[in-house]
Amino acid sequence: MSASLDCLNPSPEERGLTLPQLLEHRIDRLFSTIPLIGELGQLFADHGHDLYLVGGSVRDALLGTLGHDLDFTSDAHPDEIESLLRTRTHAVWDIGRAFGTIGARIPVADAPATEPLTGGDPGQASPDAWVVEITTYRTDVYRPDSRKPAIAFGSSIDEDLIRRDFTVNAMAVHAATRQFVDPHAGLADIAAGVLRTPFPPERSFSDDPLRMMRAARFTSQLGFAVTAPVRTAMTEMADRIAIISAERVRDELSKLLLTDHPREGLDLLVSTGIADHVLPELPALQLERDEHHRHKDVYQHTLTVVEQSIALEHSRGDSPDLTGRMAALMHDVGKPATRRFEPGGKVSFHHHDVVGAKLTRKRLKALAFPSQFVKDVSTLVELHLRFHGYGDQGWTDSAVRRYVRDAGDQLERLHILTRADCTTMNRRKAERLEFAYDDLERRIAELEEREELEAIRPDLDGEQIMAILGIRPGPVVGRAYKFLLNLRLDEGPQSVEEAGQALRSWWADQPESQA
Repeated sequence: MSASLDCLNPSPEERGLTLPQLLEHRIDRLFSTIPLIGELGQLFADHGHDLYLVGGSVRDALLGTLGHDLDFTSDAHPDEIESLLRTRTHAVWDIGRAFGTIGARIPVADAPATEPLTGGDPGQASPDAWVVEITTYRTDVYRPDSRKPAIAFGSSIDEDLIRRDFTVNAMAVHAATRQFVDPHAGLADIAAGVLRTPFPPERSFSDDPLRMMRAARFTSQLGFAVTAPVRTAMTEMADRIAIISAERVRDELSKLLLTDHPREGLDLLVSTGIADHVLPELPALQLERDEHHRHKDVYQHTLTVVEQSIALEHSRGDSPDLTGRMAALMHDVGKPATRRFEPGGKVSFHHHDVVGAKLTRKRLKALAFPSQFVKDVSTLVELHLRFHGYGDQGWTDSAVRRYVRDAGDQLERLHILTRADCTTMNRRKAERLEFAYDDLERRIAELEEREELEAIRPDLDGEQIMAILGIRPGPVVGRAYKFLLNLRLDEGPQSVEEAGQALRSWWADQPESQA
């Protein structure tokens, strides 16, 4: 078997097959693994229509990584598609009707677990239901100043495929006859591990500039490299990304960060200049090094922190986490604005955590992320330096309680970010930091077991405060509550009697008590 076919992840039983033989084997396995494809193909054929599995669904099936979503295209129009789907399921939706798309959820009765499509790892079991989307052939037309295409229905599968973003997504399999349609050599590009556009890339990216960000995402998701013409077009047309809505940019950036290896895609966005328009804080981290190299390469350090945070997610059994990964990406964005060359050649970045949190809030709001997401990521950026110094001088129980309270429900993410932020090549220093953070997590666990740290609150509530002091609701109650909270953080849990005595002593020094 040619070494170039390694990108197709051949299983042991597939080794020795030629590319055409491997293709036939994968398609046969696809139809045997998911009988629904052939069933829908025959349903449409019986009513005089063609139906093709298309795009990413074909690409992933050939790579052996098909998920639970199936994308089809057909010469049938939306009303006909909906009518045919309703013969199989009541769970049909038409939210994409304006774009020619009808969706459905089709249950799979008594579906047993099946072998993965490639016959090897990773394993894939049949779902309880398949999510199906069928779109009428399209020939979208873009205007140079438009964010959205003018939707037009096409008349052939070839016409539909040429409008797609990359050749690896411009393949189709007829759902009834199993005919493989690949007018732009997408299979060969998969085998070679490259990303190429059906049209010349300048036209493709002019039609839909978001495809440039998709190129970065697929670089990370698939492990493919863009061709030289694609990279050149991305570089020369980077400013055209400005016509894309913040929401579409946000969604594509999120998908990129949620891949297993976002470093390659992020680096492509930076090297082509696209990041200058969608996430300028990232290329700004490429600080010119001082002549004595007194500080590390902040940009490369950031990409490494993202990688290490993903590795820690996996090792701690966490799911892919956009909030934590975004915090890793943004944690040092305050450094360019705070870099100072101190006497003696030392370089400092004082308060880059606070400045970085402000820049993070501003950027994520501009990208239309939800407010809670913005708050959570900004909190992590602001807290990412809090741990440093723990290993040298240790913390009191009060300091540990404040660390937990300030992190709130972001504590697990803060653990990951703080550990990932250690990229030193000094083995002794790295081991010392790891030991110190192990110790901090141990102390947090011990205090949590004794004091329920995640639910830290004063030992008296507002009603008790007013009853003890004989006051009505107002600002004084809030100040008293804050005093008791600080007492709880400094000294740990108090009994009601102890908290009441401390409250009375505090009250005696307040001007309102003399009124």
